[in-house]
Amino acid sequence: MTHDAIAVIDFGGQYAHLIATKVRRQHVLAEIRQPEDPTELFRRYKGIILSGSPSLSSHGEDSAYNKAIYDLDIPILGFCFGHQEIAKHYGGTVVHGASEWGPADLQVVGDSPLFKGLSSVERVFMSHFDSVTSVGPGFEEIGFTTLGEAGASHRFAAIASDALRRYGCQFHPEVDDTVHGDEMIANFVLGICGCSPSWTMDKYVEERVAQVRAQVGDQSVFLLASGGVDSTVAARLLGMAIGPERLHLLHVDNGLMRKDESRDVLEAFRAFGLDRNLHFVDASDAFLTALAGAVEPEQKRKIIGNTFIEVFEREARSRGIERHLLGQGTIYPDTIETGGTKRADTIKTHHNRVPIIEEMLRQGRVVEPLADLYKVEVRELGEKLGIPHDLIWRHPFPGPGLGVRLLCSTGEALRSGFEAIEPAVAEVAQRYGLSALALPIKSVGVKADLRSYEHPVLISGDAPWERLVEAAGHLFKGVAGINRCIWNLGPRAPGRARPLPATVTRDRLALLREADHLVMEGLRRHGIYGDIWQCPTVLVPLEMDGAGREFVIIRPIHSERAMTATPAQLPPRLRDELRAQILALPGVSGLALDVTTKPPGTIEWE
Repeated sequence: MTHDAIAVIDFGGQYAHLIATKVRRQHVLAEIRQPEDPTELFRRYKGIILSGSPSLSSHGEDSAYNKAIYDLDIPILGFCFGHQEIAKHYGGTVVHGASEWGPADLQVVGDSPLFKGLSSVERVFMSHFDSVTSVGPGFEEIGFTTLGEAGASHRFAAIASDALRRYGCQFHPEVDDTVHGDEMIANFVLGICGCSPSWTMDKYVEERVAQVRAQVGDQSVFLLASGGVDSTVAARLLGMAIGPERLHLLHVDNGLMRKDESRDVLEAFRAFGLDRNLHFVDASDAFLTALAGAVEPEQKRKIIGNTFIEVFEREARSRGIERHLLGQGTIYPDTIETGGTKRADTIKTHHNRVPIIEEMLRQGRVVEPLADLYKVEVRELGEKLGIPHDLIWRHPFPGPGLGVRLLCSTGEALRSGFEAIEPAVAEVAQRYGLSALALPIKSVGVKADLRSYEHPVLISGDAPWERLVEAAGHLFKGVAGINRCIWNLGPRAPGRARPLPATVTRDRLALLREADHLVMEGLRRHGIYGDIWQCPTVLVPLEMDGAGREFVIIRPIHSERAMTATPAQLPPRLRDELRAQILALPGVSGLALDVTTKPPGTIEWE
């Protein structure tokens, strides 16, 4: 079956995948395309959406991409940079200035089909430096925003040519902050483009099962089953398509998994009836040997990735992978990020695109039944396939596992800039009746879309949750060199903190595994596991006032897609329970709750 589809041209903006996701919510297929793709490729689409861009400007020199798309007789809609490009291509003017950031009120002009069913004033989200100041023949202004108390207008915030079926929005309809953005996208996709909403999970299952059967024929499939959402759903779908007798599953315990993880994974596949060719390998010795002595976060990631490839190749070949097709739980963002485009090269290489697998792809020997889906769609598919809710909606878990939640150290205090940081954080904290201690370690963060590696601050004292988060915000704004704030849950405010030498060991992993288990069980016991998007537990080799060797940090967050995050409040009773349980673990010097937003702190500490 063929579906009506929309092409989303990715100019490098962080929201391109979000645009595609929002289109798919209308049950219309959306696919990411590159600005340099040939014109012929776009002829099969019912419409095109141009994304924003953080690095390109419509002001000044000409933007380089395939402008022949404008000659196609299909509707085109642009957001932010895409809006400016449409205006400029058809004779409008774009200038550098009149920037807007954050929420704004869009005054809708006329009765454009893009805003059908919406009110005359709509709350939208702006994020731009350049602005459209005039439009060419055949175009008209269909919306503007007002600036400041005097009500000065920012013109041409939305433009249209119904005759040409070209539309532009300076704002971002794809983000949740644009209140009726989904309706605007639906008006374009279903109304202006006339797409039929046939992209559903029921149809996807039907089509994918048929495609897998056609590709596999009478061969067998070998699948690495990590127990994560993607590989579990892929295994279930492959089992439906070819039967369990021709599906071989391999689960590898790398020694960096959560408590009882491998046992639970194997039990789940047995419950699905997929245990006929289910294999298990304990490779923890190989991983821990390779990690011995490693301290730097990026070094640990590379070691874990390389060791995984070595173990995978050895085990796959010993089980005759040459005789089977390779099944993978690759999802759509993985496919795009490793696509070899100008924008994808700098993102990352996934474990499902390493050399041995690339060679099998060239030979047509790889089966990827989820390669068209986003994570939310994979979860929806999993529920359609009858996979238990707890497995489908479990918290995200990083590929390197506990390896990136077990911080390591040479024992040397990282105190760059401390002379300025220490008095500054103390002064800000005092305004809120709190004390503050800058920590002589660093964690990863993100500021202005750039990675930062800066100091955390430990605040101590009693205060309402909202005031703690407010204090953290003022610390980030007022003190340079910090990107994370944690709230002390220990019985007293520590006077000093000292990093201790530590690497990846079985004993440290066992301690982190137990602390993580206590946190996960606590979230479930109090009925809030499903309300929290993710909750890493972190172990830091940090001695507090000479007591113990390990400092435990709990990082519960609320998020929609991990692009941004806010700290999640834990019930006081749960905090008390975790305080008693975790501080009783051997060698623990303290406990804290991370109250950092993203940005400036990433979700994970490494």
